[in-house]
Amino acid sequence: MATVTISGPFFDGRNPLIRREFKDEGLNRVGGQALADVQTNLNLSIQNPTPYYETQITSERHGDTQIVHDRDIIYGPWLEGTGSRNATTRFKGYASFRRAAQEVEGKVDGILAPVKDRAVRELNG
Repeated sequence: MATVTISGPFFDGRNPLIRREFKDEGLNRVGGQALADVQTNLNLSIQNPTPYYETQITSERHGDTQIVHDRDIIYGPWLEGTGSRNATTRFKGYASFRRAAQEVEGKVDGILAPVKDRAVRELNG
């Protein structure tokens, strides 16, 4: 078993403002990328788009979580492929949100790199 010791101004709470800014900007950037990826997936998938559904998709902050959602549009689960009707029809959904979540997971390090670099510079003085 290995022991890891973490120390320094980011971890010991010496600068809560920089930590809060890192968290806030990081969540905003990741949420923004997720929103863009959902929109891109829908644009590539929907054959006869109507703008209403796409305009309802938003990224919102809830505490320490950034959530991308469709404002509970009644037909959203059907479009995503998670509705009860998808099991009884040929349409299996676009999986736009699920694909976006997987895409963003692979991009998180790159999305957060500029934010992390700036926080490290500020914390190192």
